[in-house]
Amino acid sequence: MEGRLANSWRLTVNDKNFIKTALLSEIRIDGRKPFEYRKISIKFGREDGSSEVQLGQTRVMGMVTAQLVQPYRDRPKEGILSIFTEFSPMADPSFEPGRPGELAVELGRIIDRGLRESRAVDTESLCILAGKFVWAIRIDLHILDNGGNLVDAANIAALAALLTFRRPECSLGGEDGQEVIVHPPEIREPLPLTVHHLPIAISFGFFSNESILVIDPTHNEEAVMGGRMTTTVNANGDICAIQKSGGEGVPQRVIMQCLQLATSKAASITKQIKDAVEVFNTERALRKVKRHPTSTGVDVREKQN
Repeated sequence: MEGRLANSWRLTVNDKNFIKTALLSEIRIDGRKPFEYRKISIKFGREDGSSEVQLGQTRVMGMVTAQLVQPYRDRPKEGILSIFTEFSPMADPSFEPGRPGELAVELGRIIDRGLRESRAVDTESLCILAGKFVWAIRIDLHILDNGGNLVDAANIAALAALLTFRRPECSLGGEDGQEVIVHPPEIREPLPLTVHHLPIAISFGFFSNESILVIDPTHNEEAVMGGRMTTTVNANGDICAIQKSGGEGVPQRVIMQCLQLATSKAASITKQIKDAVEVFNTERALRKVKRHPTSTGVDVREKQN
């Protein structure tokens, strides 16, 4: 709850009471209903594996890179997936440069747990030479603006970047067949990652001793809410992870209500991500055709003779 404590001082007592009183009437300060999500915008850079997601006033940029490394000893045939977060003071004055704070660590862990424990990314397909060379996939998440609910926005940015990333194709050569040859994109088309499903993080805020529940809390709502719960589910309704922080315990009926709401919202967010990725892939293919035309010139004179 570091983020809540850091920005709560900006709101006066009257502001906090106004937010709580409005929620009792199922009114939110931005005009939304309790279970209404903010508008999501997904954009991509020209390079593969780059995304920028805007959720209301929250903006997060995701970047995926890869390099060949030696695998872990206990998993010699699996690649490595790691997540790093950067909280810039330009996004929020409460963020301090340097060592990651509690909020940055929690955000990275929630996204990592949703991806890793659900095995959304096929890490075995990242193995090039068992025990010697595997691809290490790194996801960097940069917080550009903090308008609240960083977890959900960062999770979407990570998924969008993963779906548009392509790693170089490799082959084995040499006299003993143990030499790894990395082919440049001009020689062989890079390969996309194998992603089985999309674990979508949906966050809820609790107010007034857990009696009031809202989805996708804003920055000001986070400053006065008593607790948060993030449920990570996919479009099929599979539960990938649940994270509860702050506040008191949540009754089972409330958890089930959150899961139902999260599953419904995850399906629409999944469709939005896939639609945006499809548009990017189409534009990428067109750019490639313009750079490398497949048609060749024909000598008309030779053909006539």
